Amino acid sequence: MSVSPITVIIEEPLWRGEGRGFVTDLRRAVRSTFEHAQNGGPRRATVLLASDARLETLNRGYRGKTQPTNVLSFASADSAYLGDIAIAYGVTAREARDSAKSIHDHALHLAVHGTLHLLGYDHETAREARVMEPLETAILARLGIADPYAARPQAATPN
Repeated sequence: MSVSPITVIIEEPLWRGEGRGFVTDLRRAVRSTFEHAQNGGPRRATVLLASDARLETLNRGYRGKTQPTNVLSFASADSAYLGDIAIAYGVTAREARDSAKSIHDHALHLAVHGTLHLLGYDHETAREARVMEPLETAILARLGIADPYAARPQAATPN
């Protein structure tokens, strides 16, 4: 089995506080999503670990929204390069704290969520969410992470 290369760029220094194994776990989460949710060969992707300011700029430029968000996905038209995922540190840390999760586990959830978006899944409608959320839950379970949808706090769901 060939390995899908996952590039991780740490732009926001606060992400480095998550420890040495965090980037390895992040790559494993994206690869697990590829393996679980798609048929076909290996794909490449990039994960940008960024600041809230960076995600706010991206969110404004690509979605017309004037606030930072937790995760954004940018699909590629190239069949070998799936696309880019950007995750905001501050939003992720706040959501993790508000839902009594570790930043590590919440960031891995956002990476899985973003990768599913790159693979064409969405959650804009209840029907789409009924397909995407169980996939997320199954992939996260393989990574040893609890079901993020089991007890739905009032916090925003990943974008």
